Amino acid sequence: MIASETLATLEFDKILSEISRHAHSSCTIDRIGRIRPLNSLQEIRTISGRIGEIRALDLAGISLALGSFEDIRPSLEQLRPVGAVLPPQELLLFVPVFRLYAALARQCAHRDDIPLLRSIDPPLQGFPDILEPLAASIDADGSIMDSASTLLKEIRRAKRGLAGRIRKKIEEIIRESGIEKFLQDDFITQRSGRWVIPVRMDSKGMVKGVVHDVSSSGETAFMEPLEIIPFVNELENLTAEEKAEEIRILRQLSSWLRDDADQIAACFETLLELDLLNSMARFASVFDLEPAAINEQGSMRLVEARHPLLLMMQKRGLVKQVEPLGLELGGGSGASDPASVMVITGPNAGGKTIALKTSGMLVLMALSGLPVPAGARSTFPLIDSLLVDIGDEQSIERSHSTFSAHAARITAILGQSGTRTLVLLDELGAGTEPLQGAAIACGVLHELQQQGCMVIATTHLSDIIGFVHQTPGMINAGMEFDDASFTPLYRLIIGEPGQSHAVEIARRFGMPERVITFARQMLGNAGSEFAGLLTELRQKRKEFEDLRAALDARDRSLNQRSTDLDARADEVLRIRKEAAEKGWNDAKELISATRRRTNALLDELKREKRSEIADELRQVETELTAQLKPGNEQPELQSLTSVRVGDPVHIRSLRCDGVVLAVDERSGKTRIRAGRMELEVPLAELAAPQSKGGGMKKKPSAGIWRTTIEESEQRELTLIGKRVEEALTELEPFINHATAAGLQEVRVIHGMGTGRLRDAVREELGRHPLVEGFRSGEPHEGRDGATVVTLRT
Repeated sequence: MIASETLATLEFDKILSEISRHAHSSCTIDRIGRIRPLNSLQEIRTISGRIGEIRALDLAGISLALGSFEDIRPSLEQLRPVGAVLPPQELLLFVPVFRLYAALARQCAHRDDIPLLRSIDPPLQGFPDILEPLAASIDADGSIMDSASTLLKEIRRAKRGLAGRIRKKIEEIIRESGIEKFLQDDFITQRSGRWVIPVRMDSKGMVKGVVHDVSSSGETAFMEPLEIIPFVNELENLTAEEKAEEIRILRQLSSWLRDDADQIAACFETLLELDLLNSMARFASVFDLEPAAINEQGSMRLVEARHPLLLMMQKRGLVKQVEPLGLELGGGSGASDPASVMVITGPNAGGKTIALKTSGMLVLMALSGLPVPAGARSTFPLIDSLLVDIGDEQSIERSHSTFSAHAARITAILGQSGTRTLVLLDELGAGTEPLQGAAIACGVLHELQQQGCMVIATTHLSDIIGFVHQTPGMINAGMEFDDASFTPLYRLIIGEPGQSHAVEIARRFGMPERVITFARQMLGNAGSEFAGLLTELRQKRKEFEDLRAALDARDRSLNQRSTDLDARADEVLRIRKEAAEKGWNDAKELISATRRRTNALLDELKREKRSEIADELRQVETELTAQLKPGNEQPELQSLTSVRVGDPVHIRSLRCDGVVLAVDERSGKTRIRAGRMELEVPLAELAAPQSKGGGMKKKPSAGIWRTTIEESEQRELTLIGKRVEEALTELEPFINHATAAGLQEVRVIHGMGTGRLRDAVREELGRHPLVEGFRSGEPHEGRDGATVVTLRT
């Protein structure tokens, strides 16, 4: 349990006050003020998850259907006794609440992306059976409307009619009886519910009627004419009936509310919870906070952390910039694990206490389920207690000096601390003789470490630095200081102690130079040497950081270069594969054309009985197919040791020729144009072009391998007697070659038959990108046994 004094010291109430600005009800504000850190990891994660769901809805442009409402719980308590009746003004409080119930219930009912919000128990319901009569019975100013009941409507209509008759009757009396001259004024009014006219006091005996009131001056008597008394009595009867009906309506509405009072109260708690969560989510969105990660290993890591109160000041223009804080503490017992005790040193007004308070505040927010102003890699420990000693608690009444007040508080902390405790100590060892103060401070740090606490302490005592440096599990840290301008930079440097720079700061604030000189003499050589050592240490660290930054930049550059090379290698492989596939497809077309040609020759040779030539042609076809197949091994190519711009070369990996565009001898790479592509190719990948040297494949002889112009311009393809697969294989290259030859129209002869071949051919033609259209042949073109194809030009 974290004490309320700790919350006050760390100003947690100011965060809650900022959250309250987004609430829709005073009772929600009361609930926000009671937010406290939790010790259940499940509860913390549930609250954090629900806030995250609301923020996700906001990002999608959806806001929870919340609006202003009042606390209905006192009214529900008044209704508990049987027969209790609420006045209209209190009944009116339920209308906006029920409408919020209904709107939120509709909004959440069918959403699958807010499971944690939907798990809030009980789920909201709109109570339409009560809301509708309430809304129809009471208007915005708390009056009961005519629509509340049929009887009430009739009574009020009768009252209005009778009131009109009474007014008309009085006007007739004044006009016909001649009493107008006795009237003080010419208006008709009411006194105590009775209709009266103003008569001069000295003439009241001249008017037949009853005096119901006298003016404050005593000069006017308000008299009710005798002739209207029956009408007024009837009006009073109607008024009594109206009152009775209004009471009945209020009693009925109160009874309905009483019957569902428990459910209404439970739903009101759900409404308060949703308003609370929505306020927390709005607060997080305004300051761009991150969900807090909680761990049970007792480690705390702050990344890009900022104090929320400073962010609020920055938002309002009171602070220009807030420096981020980064630190890591606790989480293990090994030599390489982060330390559990951190001591921060540095100049006055350098940010030591802000670092201390930032750590404590963010832990409080994280344990309350609130998002925090820190990076996503930050993590916070699940602790049982947070103990702080911050500020000067000296007291004249208690005879407490600064030191004795700190000593009393630290003594109490030592008695309350344990393994799941975070301790924050400001100005440890201050307020007494420095040597003894440092010794006591070292003892306190040692004791807290032995108890398993996480500790962050600030101090100005340089004697503590050596103890911390030599003790395993402890680490020094310092607030960075600009030695050139003698100004604090408000950045925490882990592993390096800070300096107080008291003399330099005193000079900066105008202290006389003679005082500064005397102070330096009093400081002595030991202090100067220590300060110089720290300055040199900072310079070494700065050099190391610069070197590390340069190495990181070089590493990123090398990684980027490696990525680029991998991408280029993938591109080369892709181009190689595409080129191989294209070559194989071209070869298949060439083979198909050759096969048609050789088949024609074979038919002719068979007729001439020259079987030996037929066998030779088949052998040539087989060899040609094997040579053109992708992956077929090529003869060894002649390597090149050097090339010049403009030289023709062969690219081994792509198996194609190109021309050298540029040579980079230092990297051993060249830039080659292969067809329409420009590639970067290592020199080792280049060989003599295939058009030269003995490594070339021999071209088939002209008698065996030749495609004539007449063949390319063939206008007809005969597929009669062929299977569908074989026919389609011949159709593709026929269309390609006819297009390449510039033909506009060709004919495919497939015969009549069963129509299967014809349908397959026409289906293929319908998909072909080079075909503009097709039709059945005319009588002289073969009718339905042939298809005339129009090609794209």
